[in-house]
Amino acid sequence: MAEASPVKLVLASASPRRLALLERVGLAPDLLNPADVDETPKKRETPRALSLRLAGEKARVALAMPQVKALGSNVFVLAADTVVGLGRRILPKAGTVAEAEDCLWLLSGRSHWVYSTVHLVAPGGRTSSRCSETKVRFKRLSREDVKSYIDCDEWRGKAGGYAIQGRAESFVRHLQGSHSGVIGLPLYETVHLLQGAGYPVYHNWLTRPSEVL
Repeated sequence: MAEASPVKLVLASASPRRLALLERVGLAPDLLNPADVDETPKKRETPRALSLRLAGEKARVALAMPQVKALGSNVFVLAADTVVGLGRRILPKAGTVAEAEDCLWLLSGRSHWVYSTVHLVAPGGRTSSRCSETKVRFKRLSREDVKSYIDCDEWRGKAGGYAIQGRAESFVRHLQGSHSGVIGLPLYETVHLLQGAGYPVYHNWLTRPSEVL
């Protein structure tokens, strides 16, 4: 009888933040394989629906890539997408100063939702997904707050125009939900999906050295 190919984990993302979060819970992907997809929202699409759809599309695109196929049949492909919503409004991944300023003023003194979806394709093509929904409330921002944050450049490419793992955390008055989800990879949902699909999470814990000080 032929031996089963080794278990492999693919993270379909180029985000150093998602990689760091995965490593925080003792999991190291065998391959980083970013999947580019069109992130334009569909007409009347809600922030949550957009997050679910894009995470699934990223996983499917990554699964079809030659680098992933070369790993064999026992491969788990993990993808994620994070969307910031204000009501039904989808805030962009800020690419310009004007976009970032608009996002920050919209979020000032208000609560918003961060939808962070994890989508997993397991060996045999089995799929599963979970969406973390986190409510975040910002303080009322001053002109100095906004100008200083814009000048520090942390906002570039970030959903909603801010990165909670940086200086913008000082704007957060209240957070209800997943802090890791706001960063970009909800760890509870991620580990839950991997365990449920048969990925050896705890074996990795036992075989990888802990980096906790």
